[in-house]
Amino acid sequence: MTTAENNISDRTGPLKGLRVIELGSMVAGPFCTRLMADFGADVIKIEQPEGDAVRSMGSRREGQSLYGTSIFRNKRLVSINMRQEEGRELVRSLCLGADIVVENFRPGTLERWGLGYDDLKKENPGLILVRISGFGQTGPYSNRSGYGVVGEAVSGLREITGDPDRPPPRVATSLTDYITGLYGAFGAMMAAVERHQTGIGQVIDATLYESAFSFMEPHVPAFQQLGKVAKRAGSRLPGNTPNSIYPTLDNRFVVIAAASDPVFYRLATVIGRPGLAEDPRFKTAVARAENEDDCDGFISNWTQMRPVEKIEEELLAAKVPAARIYKIDDIFDDPHFREREMLVDVEDPKLGNVTVAGVVPKLSGTPGRIWRAGAQCGEDTYDVLRGELNLSQAQVERLEKNATVKGPASPSGTQ
Repeated sequence: MTTAENNISDRTGPLKGLRVIELGSMVAGPFCTRLMADFGADVIKIEQPEGDAVRSMGSRREGQSLYGTSIFRNKRLVSINMRQEEGRELVRSLCLGADIVVENFRPGTLERWGLGYDDLKKENPGLILVRISGFGQTGPYSNRSGYGVVGEAVSGLREITGDPDRPPPRVATSLTDYITGLYGAFGAMMAAVERHQTGIGQVIDATLYESAFSFMEPHVPAFQQLGKVAKRAGSRLPGNTPNSIYPTLDNRFVVIAAASDPVFYRLATVIGRPGLAEDPRFKTAVARAENEDDCDGFISNWTQMRPVEKIEEELLAAKVPAARIYKIDDIFDDPHFREREMLVDVEDPKLGNVTVAGVVPKLSGTPGRIWRAGAQCGEDTYDVLRGELNLSQAQVERLEKNATVKGPASPSGTQ
């Protein structure tokens, strides 16, 4: 899919008409609002003059953040110096006209700036405030600095990630930030439904460590009831066998998930060992989980004698869930990703077409869409100050002269 438009009038979706103000920086907050923007919300992102820290993350081309091209998409970008009192007043005015505000400062920061929920709701009782932090707005850890990896560590999720004989690794993306952004957006939508009934907004307290901890669900009762401490299990899913990755002849890996009895029977037939399905060690799901080394050994012996494409072909024909471990070039070559519009080419003024990840989930009646690539810091400052706050040209020029606001850079890099 290609979108070459860069027009705010192209905004469509079920959230059209909702005004969202994005404060803070890094990944969880921007991703939370990106989800809303994909489905039509008018997201105004407030950045400090130096820009969101996300702009310094990931790969760059011609000095431009490719990460920012995606995570700042569909938003209007305004640069306001919130360290100045006058800058905070501008932000306050924008928040008072908003439906949702998303922030991820350290707890207490908004209150010190006079932008706390109690202050804002006096004039905007329907306001929904999404507060994203490491450890929450209350509790003994609330003042701790929080990043996604710290939240993973405290949640226990990091402890069960990786191989048992090695230190716990990380996923090469900001996983917990994305999980928390999802919860923040979900909370905001629930609050919006409630507000439709009552007219009253509320606060969503979304934390990095709790969002990660929610993925520890099966291990909580297992410890409370059995004293079982969850450990790293490598590529396996504990208690669910076979469900792992297996080596192939061409030095790739294939994941096979065949833990249910009917599927395991089909797998055993494909690998030429139908008798395994009647072997007492493998006849039931519980038995297979107790003999996972032997079970995986039979499967590995079969996969490592075949190239990955042949393995996929045979297993999929037998309706056994399986797939090669995709690399990014596999994704770009895969017709399913294109057919499902999960690779979208967006027009960028400087870089031309930039491919970004598509909109999720798919709605049949009011689908989301991408109408604009993430722009530069301050791209829309002038338009928002004049159009939304009714400031005059002279007022905007004075604010810029005082370094309270910053507009877009010219092609040469100057203001």
